[in-house]
Amino acid sequence: MKKTMYTLCVLALVATSCKMEEKQTATNNVDAPVAKKIPKDLVAHGETRTDNYFWMRLSDEQKNAETPDAQTQDVLDYLKAENEFLTKTMSHTEQLQQKLYDEMVNRIKKDDASVPVTDNGYSYYVRYEEGEDYALFCRTIVGEDTKEEIILNGPKMAKGHAYYGIGSRSVSPNNELMAFGIDTISRRQYTIYFKDLKTGELLSDKLSNTGGSAVWANDNKTVFYTTKDPETLRQNKIFKHTLGTDQSEDVLVYEEKDETFRCGVWKSKSNAYLFIGSFQTLSTEIQYLDANTPNGDWKIVQPREKDLEYSVDHYADHFYIRTNLDANNFRLVKTPLNKTTKENWVDVIPHNKEVYLAGVELFKNYLVLEERKNGLMHIRVNSWKGEEHYIPFNDPAYVAYTTSNIDFDTDLLRFNYSSLTTPFTNYEYDMNTKTSKVLKQEEVLDPNFSTENYVSERKFATAKDGTKVPVSIVYKKGLEKNGKNPLLLYAYGSYGSSTDPNFSSTRLSLLDRGFVYAIAHVRGGQEMGRDWYEDGKLLKKKNTFTDFIDCGEFLIEEGYTNSKQLYAYGGSAGGLLMGAIINMKPELWNGVVAAVPFVDVVSTMLDETIPLTTFEFDEWGNPKEKEYYDYMMSYSPYDNIEAKDYPNLLITTGYWDSQVQYWEPAKWIAKLRELKTDDNLLIMDCNMETGHGGASGRFERYKRLALTYSFLLDLEGIKK
Repeated sequence: MKKTMYTLCVLALVATSCKMEEKQTATNNVDAPVAKKIPKDLVAHGETRTDNYFWMRLSDEQKNAETPDAQTQDVLDYLKAENEFLTKTMSHTEQLQQKLYDEMVNRIKKDDASVPVTDNGYSYYVRYEEGEDYALFCRTIVGEDTKEEIILNGPKMAKGHAYYGIGSRSVSPNNELMAFGIDTISRRQYTIYFKDLKTGELLSDKLSNTGGSAVWANDNKTVFYTTKDPETLRQNKIFKHTLGTDQSEDVLVYEEKDETFRCGVWKSKSNAYLFIGSFQTLSTEIQYLDANTPNGDWKIVQPREKDLEYSVDHYADHFYIRTNLDANNFRLVKTPLNKTTKENWVDVIPHNKEVYLAGVELFKNYLVLEERKNGLMHIRVNSWKGEEHYIPFNDPAYVAYTTSNIDFDTDLLRFNYSSLTTPFTNYEYDMNTKTSKVLKQEEVLDPNFSTENYVSERKFATAKDGTKVPVSIVYKKGLEKNGKNPLLLYAYGSYGSSTDPNFSSTRLSLLDRGFVYAIAHVRGGQEMGRDWYEDGKLLKKKNTFTDFIDCGEFLIEEGYTNSKQLYAYGGSAGGLLMGAIINMKPELWNGVVAAVPFVDVVSTMLDETIPLTTFEFDEWGNPKEKEYYDYMMSYSPYDNIEAKDYPNLLITTGYWDSQVQYWEPAKWIAKLRELKTDDNLLIMDCNMETGHGGASGRFERYKRLALTYSFLLDLEGIKK
């Protein structure tokens, strides 16, 4: 339905107004916010873009000020108005949201505990007490009937905080001290504290503006940690801290001055070496230091080169290196400890064009490989003596990966397994006997739940260029493929991050109400090998979007759904995907959910002061080069909004998001509301207390998911 002449007049007046005005939506007779327009010309390559909503961007200084200035107040008022509009528009679903929330929470075991992990004579685990949102971090001495030691009391520590993120935890080699990171803002800028595990008291040492983890040298008094650039939040410095001293006295051991790289520090599984890594999307440089000599000189394993990636671990007299050197799908090599550069690298696992080497685990007697073949993960066990075998898996679509293998001198391998119908299961696998036992399976506290009630499938959609794109599908048994089912299609498709088909107890709330759920394993991920990633980035990024559209059309052709009942969901870079598909093929979707969406691609990538921009040029391209600018402009969701009909849309964001700044979705919804020609739902939930990952509490996060599901179910006319 076209907007009335009255509405167009209102929009014209808004352009010169400094106050927020409102227009009427035909959908629900609730007034929707209309953001004021302050035109700002953005010039690049001789071209001018006019951004009417650039004013929504606030600096960290403005956000943190005790008293908001006029611009900050305008932004806060606008975000508040959007949240109020969301509440009013969705008020008729409040009972449904509560029911969904109760379902999700009631399926979760309230007094749950993780499988204990052995490390240096102690057994570590995390457990929850009933009714608590935060965990207790605990340990006991291995082999002794000793009292549980609570090393971090999450519920007590988080009390009084709207957000409380507990970061990495690291115990000293003598088991007596622990470093841990805390973020109370949700900007992923952690303060590291130190605790005496003998007395339970905190030390006076405190390290601010860190990446959240501290790595111990073997002397039990020296730690290494990263700090962040306060503006861009890039991890760019490594410091050495000696316990008992002030942070101002810490020694800078490394600074990553190339703004396209970030850095980190960690320890080898053998505990013999410390590593500093500098990372770009397509380039790596790693330094090493004997963990017994924290004041020694760091040495470079292999100097950085364009398009050369590698990772390092230690075993016996060699470093073992997973690398893409002459190996698009990666290979495993080894090199002597005193001859580490690439000319000394010798194959351990040669390159295989058909198999992507995703990960490596080193043990005293075994080498374990995570391999991705034909889109599915496989675990390969190699004895150092030469024998090898694969651990068998049976589901048509599943995920399997090694986990928590801290102990080097063991023949027991820990791995997790899940499928679209099988809850997460933690196994202990005896690599000698080739037998496994279940240590724990995720409990689903629903008497009606059974894996036999659901069907999982794996299909291949044909993309426009003939590429076969995997699609993982799950639905309730008995569902008819008559083209009349609601279907939610999910994808991510960036950074080479693979979306594996795993189980979700919350998803049952959709499946049990007749939804089909599907994952499109689009290019830009790495499901089908390294080429799959290369074909969905930079100047081939549009393959990600067209693959997703082709998967949607395939599911319609196969009788799973129709365009009136097809829905899409994606978050972060997957939110960019959502923005692109509604510009490219809006009529294909009845509703779309875009979570923390990266939608203002060109403006963000042109501004190197924005967090995460500089070291992502290899993913998206640098728009300061006209070729990339033109290509980005051709798909950037914000820049390609048109006066046309769009599907129903729910957008979510967080005011403190450090990865996708809140103003991207805020500007996006404002421009969509200005230009769209339909009366479909257009709503946004901006959480004013959280960042990219949402709420920190165990149960609080399900409130937003309940809102998301109620949005979808309401569009289907499902009221309960």
